[in-house]
Amino acid sequence: MKTRANPMHLVELMNSAPRCSAVSKRSKCRCRAPAVKGRNVCRMHGARAGAPSGKANGAWKHGRETNEAIARRRDLLELIRASRELVRQIGES
Repeated sequence: MKTRANPMHLVELMNSAPRCSAVSKRSKCRCRAPAVKGRNVCRMHGARAGAPSGKANGAWKHGRETNEAIARRRDLLELIRASRELVRQIGES
């Protein structure tokens, strides 16, 4: 015969779970929902919020905003500034 888990044990486990740290603006009361594992807030207060970055995000279509592209543009702007400064110095002499 198979033994069943004591349902009161499950209630004790649920009650001992860490609670959400979100606070209501109006009532100043804390949310009493259990926090998501590894987070300080519950699922309703943003524990799973935010989109993944890079190719995991469905809105990723080109490579303009990648770290490599931004660094390349930054280097190019620095080169343009240096060349303008050089042209200005040559024109003064």
